[in-house]
Amino acid sequence: MSISKPPRRRAREFIIQGIYQHLVGGQDEAAIRVQAESVPGFEKADMDLYNALLDGVLADEAALREAIASHIDRPWEEVSPIERSILLLGACELKSHLETPYRVVINESIELAKTFGGTDGHKFVNGVLDKLAPLLRPDETQR
Repeated sequence: MSISKPPRRRAREFIIQGIYQHLVGGQDEAAIRVQAESVPGFEKADMDLYNALLDGVLADEAALREAIASHIDRPWEEVSPIERSILLLGACELKSHLETPYRVVINESIELAKTFGGTDGHKFVNGVLDKLAPLLRPDETQR
């Protein structure tokens, strides 16, 4: 018996795949959406979250990269594309989606890195987002 993924988790998975397509293949938003919509199970994703976060990452990519870059120990280009995708998603959600507690954002990003990233990618993602959270959500992280 397979356990169904929650709609928000499913949306995040499709978002990192779309960001990856953008980073590696240079695909634009329209191509990303066409590809995602063709995948079985896409209709079970949280569409509001998918649309908001995909739009947010693509619109604010440069600022998100800049915020992330100050918390990594190597050039942005040397970070794997999957981990870059997860970091961009996590940073966007921390910055723009205050309805999701910061600990949930970090945990979801860690789980995505465990599923899609390299062996220790989840540790890297955790470390970066843990440093970024107090800057993007000072009121929430000080509690």
